[in-house]
Amino acid sequence: MNSDRSAPPASLPSSDISPWVGLVGVVTLFIWIMICRHWPDVVTMLGLPGPHERLSGPYAALLSIGLLGLTMSAWSVLVEKVHRRPSTGIDWHNPRSLADVRRTAMTKLVGLWGTWAIIAVIYCLGRWYWDGQYLFAMHVLTWAIVPMVVLSVPYVLWLERRLVNTRDHAWHFGAFLLGQDGWDAAALRKHGRAWAIKGFFGAFMISILPPGFASVVNADFSGLLDHPVELGSTLFELLFVIDVQIGTVGYLLTFRPLDSHIRSGNPFLAGWVAALLCYPPVVYAFMGNGGIIQYEVNTPGWGYWLDGQTTLLWIWAGMLVFLTAVYAWATVAYGIRFSNLTYRGVVTNGPYRFTRHPAYLSKNAFWWLSVLPFLVTSGSLVDMVRNTVFLGAVSAIYYWRARTEEAHLLAEDEKYRAYHAWMEHHGPITVAIKRLLGTARRRPAQDAQPPA
Repeated sequence: MNSDRSAPPASLPSSDISPWVGLVGVVTLFIWIMICRHWPDVVTMLGLPGPHERLSGPYAALLSIGLLGLTMSAWSVLVEKVHRRPSTGIDWHNPRSLADVRRTAMTKLVGLWGTWAIIAVIYCLGRWYWDGQYLFAMHVLTWAIVPMVVLSVPYVLWLERRLVNTRDHAWHFGAFLLGQDGWDAAALRKHGRAWAIKGFFGAFMISILPPGFASVVNADFSGLLDHPVELGSTLFELLFVIDVQIGTVGYLLTFRPLDSHIRSGNPFLAGWVAALLCYPPVVYAFMGNGGIIQYEVNTPGWGYWLDGQTTLLWIWAGMLVFLTAVYAWATVAYGIRFSNLTYRGVVTNGPYRFTRHPAYLSKNAFWWLSVLPFLVTSGSLVDMVRNTVFLGAVSAIYYWRARTEEAHLLAEDEKYRAYHAWMEHHGPITVAIKRLLGTARRRPAQDAQPPA
C-alpha cells in the first residue's frame, strides 16, 4: 500500500501499547539500582549476613530483569487488563476440559521442545557463543532449560483450554515433527522466524546485561558536574542500561496472556540481512576493529576535539545525552513488546509521534556527533574520506532496516498503514526530513494545521 497516494487519517491512530508499562519498568529499574548501590548500608541496617559491598555482579543484573518483568506484567494485567483484549486470541469465559485439549497440547509441547532443541544445537555450533560476553548468556540459558521444560507443561495445558484457535504455529511444528496431518508450511515458516528472532537476539541481550549494569551501580557521581565529558559518558551508560533492560524483558515476555506475543516475524530476507549486519558476530566483520567499513580510524571523538572549549563541551554533551535519551525512550515506549524484526502491535505515542524511527534516527545522529569521522589525528585525507563514507554506509544500512520494517508492518496491520500515512503528512520530524531532502509534496490547505 502506498500511503502517499491515499488520504491521511484525520488524527493520529491510537497506540496498542500504553506508555505507562515502560515507565513502570524504568521506575523499578531505578529503585533496584539504588538498592544495589546502597547494599552495604542495607546489610548493616537490617543485620543481614551478606557481603558489605555493592551488588554489581551479573546476577544482580539478571535479577533486575526478573523484577522489571514482574512489575511491568503486573501493571499490564491488573491495571490495563491486557489479558482481556481480543488480540490475545484467548476466551476466558468458556474453558475446555483437559481431556478435550490433551492431544493438541502434547503436539504443541513437542513443537516447543523441538524448537528449543534446535536452538540449543545452533548455540553449540556457534563458536562466538562460547567466548567473551556470550559465556554468561550460555550459562544462564543452560540452567534455565530444565525449569522451562517443566513449567511449559502446566502453562500449555492451562492456556490450551482457553485459546480460541488451538492450532497455532507451535502446534503446526509439533504436528510436522510427529508426522500428523494438518500442518501448514506457511505456519512453519512463521514459527521458525519468530523463534529465530528470540533465540538470536535473546542470547545477545542477556550477554550485554552485566557490563553496563555494573558500570552504573559502581559509578562515582561526585565531581561530575565539573566534567562534561565524564558526566556525559556516565549518563550515556545509564540510558543504555535502561534500553538494554527494557529491551531484554521484551524479548523474554512473549506471552499471549500479556498480549505481547509475536504476531509475525519479518518475512523479507532483506530485513534479516540488514538487521544481522548490526549485531555480533556479523557486525565485527563489518564495523568492528579492522572491519570492512570500520569508521573510527584515528578518531578520538568529540571530547578530544572540543577540549578546552568548556561552553561548547557542555552544549555537545547535552545534545548527545538528549539523543541517547530519545534512543532509550524509543525502547521504553514498547513496554514489554520490544524486539527486532517483529510485529507485536503498533506504537504511535512517545517519540513515535514525531518520527517512525526515533531509535535509528537518534542512534545515527549520536554516532555522527560523537565520532566526528571527518576529524582525524593522523591528518590523512584518506582517513577522513574513508571514515565519513563508511559511517555514511552504516547510516544507509539503518535506512535499509527501516524500510524493510515498514514493508513488514504495512503488510500486517491497517492501523500501521493509517499511522504511516498520518506521519507522512503530520509527523514533525518526518515532514521536516522530507522537506530537507526536497521530496515533500504540497499539502492541501485543509491539512495546513495539525488535527485537533
